[in-house]
Amino acid sequence: MLPIITISTVDLDRIDLLLDRLPSAQAPARDALADELARADVVAPWDMPPRVVTMRSTVRFRLDGKESEWCKTLVYPKEAGQGDDTVSVLSPVGSALLGLAEGDRIEWTHPDGRTLGVEIVEVLYQPERAGHYHL
Repeated sequence: MLPIITISTVDLDRIDLLLDRLPSAQAPARDALADELARADVVAPWDMPPRVVTMRSTVRFRLDGKESEWCKTLVYPKEAGQGDDTVSVLSPVGSALLGLAEGDRIEWTHPDGRTLGVEIVEVLYQPERAGHYHL
């Protein structure tokens, strides 16, 4: 069973616009993220639970079978690659992270076809928790 995910109205609106503008070559990424959004609980930014991964959150997570943890900031595609510490919401792991809360675990498909699990260890920074609503 998939964990419940929570998305802010602001993040949902911006991601919907992004998905509408994606070229057909990015259909798999678009469809995967659209599927996640379709099952999301949508709340106002100021009602966002403080331990949920939102856009521009910095999150510590681990992948199944790996001892190490990663710390990444979830960003829009144009912001990705500005350092090793970002992950695009259009990447498989990025779309898997969006909306999960600390302690949640979900499986996602790696581009090579393997199924991997990702677990949220800690949301180190969340814009909404800091009062940054991106309005």
